[in-house]
Amino acid sequence: MSLKEKLLSDMKEAMKSKDSVKLGTVRSVISAVKNQEIDSKKELNEEEILTLVSREVKKRKEAAALYEKGGRPELKDKEIQEMEILKTYLPEQVSEEELRKRIQEVISETGAQGMKDFGKIMKTLVPEFKGKADNALIKELANEYLN
Repeated sequence: MSLKEKLLSDMKEAMKSKDSVKLGTVRSVISAVKNQEIDSKKELNEEEILTLVSREVKKRKEAAALYEKGGRPELKDKEIQEMEILKTYLPEQVSEEELRKRIQEVISETGAQGMKDFGKIMKTLVPEFKGKADNALIKELANEYLN
């Protein structure tokens, strides 16, 4: 079952179970997929849909942080709940330990020495961990090893 089909199936399931949070969340992603398809004038593939879902997770995470700063815990909780629903559509996340190990391997493979080689490392790591790890975490750990 493709990711798009899974989203549509989950939307129908949420309608039947009257789960308004899940329904709203899944509908927003389906809407974003359709808008992207209209803009690009082609049907999105699995990787493009995964990228879109990752972007939606990131939006929810940022919104939750802003709501917490603004003293709106009920809205923060809603964003976190939506973020958790969206994460179910992403591939299993790589552990920080595995990520650290792979970063060290890439540094030794490329012969990176310091921040001037940061781009080389990121160019290898970002596509490899697309959807499996947060780019901000990859960047943070790479910085740690290169400094």
